[in-house]
Amino acid sequence: MSAEMRGATAGRAAAVMPRRGRVLASVDAELPALIAFSERLHANPELGWQEHQASAWTAGLLEERGFAVERGYLGFPTALRAVFGTGSRRIGLMAEYDALPGLGHACGHNIISATSIGAAIALAEFAVEHDLTVELYGTPAEEGGGGKIELLKRGAFAGLDLAMMAHPSPVDAAEANPFAVAHHHVEYRGKSAHAAAYPHQGVNANDAFIVAQVALGMLRQQLPPGTRVHGIQTHGGEAPNAIPERTEGRWYVRAESLAELEVLDQRVRRCFEAGALASGCELEIVPESEPYSEFRTDHRALDLYIRHAESLGRRFDAPPEQATMNRASTDMGNVSQVVPAIHPYIGLGCFPAANHQPEFAAHCVGSAANQAIHDGAAALALTALDYVGPNSVGPSERQVS
Repeated sequence: MSAEMRGATAGRAAAVMPRRGRVLASVDAELPALIAFSERLHANPELGWQEHQASAWTAGLLEERGFAVERGYLGFPTALRAVFGTGSRRIGLMAEYDALPGLGHACGHNIISATSIGAAIALAEFAVEHDLTVELYGTPAEEGGGGKIELLKRGAFAGLDLAMMAHPSPVDAAEANPFAVAHHHVEYRGKSAHAAAYPHQGVNANDAFIVAQVALGMLRQQLPPGTRVHGIQTHGGEAPNAIPERTEGRWYVRAESLAELEVLDQRVRRCFEAGALASGCELEIVPESEPYSEFRTDHRALDLYIRHAESLGRRFDAPPEQATMNRASTDMGNVSQVVPAIHPYIGLGCFPAANHQPEFAAHCVGSAANQAIHDGAAALALTALDYVGPNSVGPSERQVS
């Protein structure tokens, strides 16, 4: 539908249907397409910075709905910005669509994209009467690549009145409280030698990694509350009878804030330096992205989201041990330091299956996932309309507006 046709349709609808009804009608009408889009992403997972199909499908769907889409946004081939309207109040919706290595969409980014697209389409019908510019951002490489941070560095998101997304989780949890996190690639370089005939000629890079992991294990006894140190060794050698000359790993350090993270990160680096010193290897630590920040929630927007989500039947009373997904780190935290933002979690009712498990990936399609797309899109759109609307609304009006 063209922008002109959509504006005319919105004008006619405004005369006969209250705002809440119009949003729900839009989401209901688009739901089959949103579900098909979500299932398509789920069946075709792509890793960070490689989401060529996902970004193209996102762009195509929004272009069909009258959005002007800038592909390859700010020079990143799999980023995009889709815009509808020219109003002074700007709403930004985030679409994440990268998958996890070996796990596919076990974090539900297919649901995130479908939800944000549904909310953007619903908001487009209000662009003229509410003086809105509706902006959807396709943001690559959330899973450790810091796509939103790279976009921020080139000027994305500046001036938004509100940035929003809803992330799938085992249960509903309203407020994001993620760790700040640093992502590191670690490599030791030694010297290969025959492990039986000439072991004394070798410099063992695997020993370096073992020493570092022992040091990290001891460090954990003295870690302050609210911190995490974890990672994997991705390469440990070539053959058991050859001294490993190169080992690699990926390591994450998490803390409550960027300030705390900076201190802890130096302690972790010293553990890796101990491995190099003890073994005689060379060490290289390279950041995989800039650090992810803690989250700054806009509580006025979050309160609106909670009210609208509850009106759709969502519940936020899960036991604390089931709602811990809100501690997961996200580059949306960096966006929240620049513009008002919310990042609620929308439940799939699948606990104990949880994010980054194959079992959770299986729940990211099906009836619960489809309901999450519907409710998330509607709640985000209604939240935005209340947040930037010309008049604040009372609790009684929220039930019918």
